[in-house]
Amino acid sequence: MNDANTRQLLVYLAAAHMAAGAGAHEAEEDVVRAARAIGLPGVQMQANPNGVTLGLGHGEPATFESVEGSLRLDQTARVAAIQHGLEMGSLTPADALATLRGLRRQRARFPVVGMYLGGFVVAAGIAGILQPTWPSVLFAALASPVTVALIRLTGRRLVPAALLPLFAGFIVAAAAFAAFDAGLVASPLRTMLPPVAVLLPGALIVTGLSELVAGAMVSGAARLAHGTAQLVMFAAGVAGASLLTHAPSSAFVNTRVDELGPLAGFIGLGAVTIGICLMESVPRRLAPWVLAVTTLTYATQWSIQNWLAYPAWAGACAGAFIAAFSAWVMALARPTLPRMVLFLPSFWLLVPGSLGLVSVTQLAIDPHESWKTATNASGAIVGIALGLVFGTSAARGLRVTIRRTRRRRPHRPA
Repeated sequence: MNDANTRQLLVYLAAAHMAAGAGAHEAEEDVVRAARAIGLPGVQMQANPNGVTLGLGHGEPATFESVEGSLRLDQTARVAAIQHGLEMGSLTPADALATLRGLRRQRARFPVVGMYLGGFVVAAGIAGILQPTWPSVLFAALASPVTVALIRLTGRRLVPAALLPLFAGFIVAAAAFAAFDAGLVASPLRTMLPPVAVLLPGALIVTGLSELVAGAMVSGAARLAHGTAQLVMFAAGVAGASLLTHAPSSAFVNTRVDELGPLAGFIGLGAVTIGICLMESVPRRLAPWVLAVTTLTYATQWSIQNWLAYPAWAGACAGAFIAAFSAWVMALARPTLPRMVLFLPSFWLLVPGSLGLVSVTQLAIDPHESWKTATNASGAIVGIALGLVFGTSAARGLRVTIRRTRRRRPHRPA
């Protein structure tokens, strides 16, 4: 391959990593490692959420590639396979470039049914975790098609992407306030969250914070600002719905009602995992591994917060550590397992985007009720970010130790 095609290969790979949800520092490390494997040790690059710039060395021409939307988990698995193939030498650069060029054309396994059915199951599962009452679970299941329909309309450019949080928050919140006024649900704020949970920017905010901790200042600051703006748009939609329905101040109290018991959370966990696999077209061979990581993560977080009675931020930190570390260890033990595919569902389960929306909404409408929720959300976000950093660092240290041990091991003559 000539230099132009090589730059294109590496910049496509970096953009794919960013679109798959990796942090800027992680994408840069992966691409530099792949470049060294194909004989280019001097590659320089800078990754940001909106684009990637890469050159093959000091003073060499640079190539820019924009990051156009996120990838599904089946496409993320393909990116991980390309990365592994380049590092191991089992995939030629020309074949890797051809695969990356066709990555966006890879069709979902269940393009329509999977989105609606998966959204239905995810919303009901999150309701079982966040507000375990039958009315809340039923409301989440019935309201989930609204969110999925808006996502599909945004994909067809019939609804502006910038207004998606506003529209979704307004429609679902208006229905939740009406149900509260009729005496059907106990806490509208927590009831309205599961149907829109797939749109909440909690993962965006936590990823930005972890990037800042890792030194990726530009990318981290950009993600934090964008995530905060999305929360404000959601809160504006909820506030508009409250004015339309004349919701009383009692509707904005953040009250968790548990009528189904602790088993509801674990059942909801299984439902969320199944729904994510449907919406994201996760390959069947990876589904049990995804369920294993999500179960370990949730069990750790639940045990620390309930059995040991530690605060929420401690459970979030421990859960994030287990999610990052277990995904890395499984990928180290079986290199064909894509780490990000194993990790991201647990990450989405952990992030307190719902609490962030509650606190911002309360701040806009009833500031007296917002302080405690905002404090809990901030503590959980910082805890998750620290857990990710510690878990990733521990796993990378383990990887370095294993590689050094293998290098020092004497070779036996045949």
